[in-house]
Amino acid sequence: MSTIYKSAAGEQQLRQRYQEALAAWPVPAEHLRIPTREGETFVVASGPKEAPPLVLLHGAGANTSMWLGDIATWSRHFRTYAVDLIGEPGLSAPSRPPLASDAYAQWLDDVLDGLEIATTAVVATSLGGWMALDHATRRPGRVTRLALLCPGGVGKQRMGLLFKALLLRPFGRRGMLRSARSATGLNTPQASPVLDQVVLTFQQFKPRTEQLPVFSDDELRGLNIPLLLIAGTDDALFDSAGTARRIQDNVPNATVRLLPGVGHAIFGQTDEVLAFLRK
Repeated sequence: MSTIYKSAAGEQQLRQRYQEALAAWPVPAEHLRIPTREGETFVVASGPKEAPPLVLLHGAGANTSMWLGDIATWSRHFRTYAVDLIGEPGLSAPSRPPLASDAYAQWLDDVLDGLEIATTAVVATSLGGWMALDHATRRPGRVTRLALLCPGGVGKQRMGLLFKALLLRPFGRRGMLRSARSATGLNTPQASPVLDQVVLTFQQFKPRTEQLPVFSDDELRGLNIPLLLIAGTDDALFDSAGTARRIQDNVPNATVRLLPGVGHAIFGQTDEVLAFLRK
């Protein structure tokens, strides 16, 4: 059993759920396994092989299935590479090197090299957004365009990663659903399947407890690429107003959108992101 899960049965349950999600991938896909210095990394590739690359990095406690609603649209224009982050409940290695290091930039170097991608646009959310920013600031020129949904590492982190809070309190299922709903901002009946998955994941998975390092103003000023930031005003994990302010103040070619009444989980931005990517 991997150390990032609470039990072998829980790991198996999550893997089964993930395989079902992969089977429901809405467009033809290749499943790639890229060797890296942190272990094997699982990637789902879709779209024409001759199309420009687009790398997708999900958030904490998730996997490539979070892009199921976007991939059909984006893969019509790009060769999309949905990457399972290491140390998260997908099919990549469980490795979790320190966040305050260059280990994640080196890992992404290995992934891009393994995919034979020299430069690429990136769409990333939350923890994946932090990793994308970390890589872009450490590897100028390799990321050509960056779309970030509620990224970590810019505005103040209001609490540990959402799911630390979920696990530290002795909730029953109803309490965990209430906590997940509050933290993600998913309050509609349509969001119930997503909330169910969040609760299942964090009943069986051990989230990171490490605080995300914050990027300095100088590091943000070095992002000489088009950047789209989309964040919700009601994000319970990160100070979205602070994130927006720092991006606007320091990234010269940034477009910032704050979504009123939206929490940490942001959906329905497929077309907005595509328009940015195709400019």
